[in-house]
Amino acid sequence: MSAEKMTVSYIFPNGDKYVPCMWTSEGECCRTAEGVLMRHGVGKHTSGSGVIYKGEWKDDKMNGLGTAVYPSGAMYDGGFKDNMYNGHGTYRFPDCATYKGTFNNNRLEGKGNFTDAQGYVWTGLFHDRAAPGLKLKLNL
Repeated sequence: MSAEKMTVSYIFPNGDKYVPCMWTSEGECCRTAEGVLMRHGVGKHTSGSGVIYKGEWKDDKMNGLGTAVYPSGAMYDGGFKDNMYNGHGTYRFPDCATYKGTFNNNRLEGKGNFTDAQGYVWTGLFHDRAAPGLKLKLNL
């Protein structure tokens, strides 16, 4: 990857948009040795379907810390690796239930807390779509 960094606004052929974030003065793209422009740094991507991602990019993929907001009202804030939720993060479901914990390849994986829509907090180990042995945290 070339050391040349730049700030750009780009509209993809499918209508997606990539623009610099207001909170950085760093370059958001770089040009490869072959001359290809890649998202690299910090930026905001808005898809044609209304998904908005603000955060770090590396090698033209969401890599690092960021926030994804979905038209449904769902939101993820945390680590990304190769365009997937990875590491520690918080996912808010459209019904306002939340999961705070670890993710691996977009899946709940490891220790975490799930707060349901009624405000009850469930804690334990999560694995994909299963969470055997969850415990309800009681506020006594």
